[in-house]
Amino acid sequence: MSTESTEDRILRVLEDDAQASYSEIADRAGVSKPTVRKYIDQLEAEGVIVGYSAEIDPKKLSSQSIALVGIDVESERYVEATRALQELEDIDTLYTCSGDHMLMAEVRAPNGDAVGGVISDDILTIDGVTAAHPSFLQERLK
Repeated sequence: MSTESTEDRILRVLEDDAQASYSEIADRAGVSKPTVRKYIDQLEAEGVIVGYSAEIDPKKLSSQSIALVGIDVESERYVEATRALQELEDIDTLYTCSGDHMLMAEVRAPNGDAVGGVISDDILTIDGVTAAHPSFLQERLK
């Protein structure tokens, strides 16, 4: 058996296939179905599992563009700016991160021009946001 913890094995299966049944998860993680249920209930209650979603291949979307947008924010306005960004409907997900930008946002819009509009009209108008750097997703490779 793997040295990986039961929790990690269950999470790995869910990350690979969020629609896997408890029976499938149990088989792949090497545990019983009641154990899977217990761990998943606990992980949801603790906020480790925050939702289940479908993975999208952006190249196959004819009616939507997806961009990851690196966002820079003034330190003294970070909390307020982050709250305002969380309220924007066109931001699908928002992450804090290390590296080149303080935040990374996944923006979905009908096309590249609309993504640009979200950036210029919504993101960059938030007090404290100093820059937004989009990277458009082209093709899912894995």
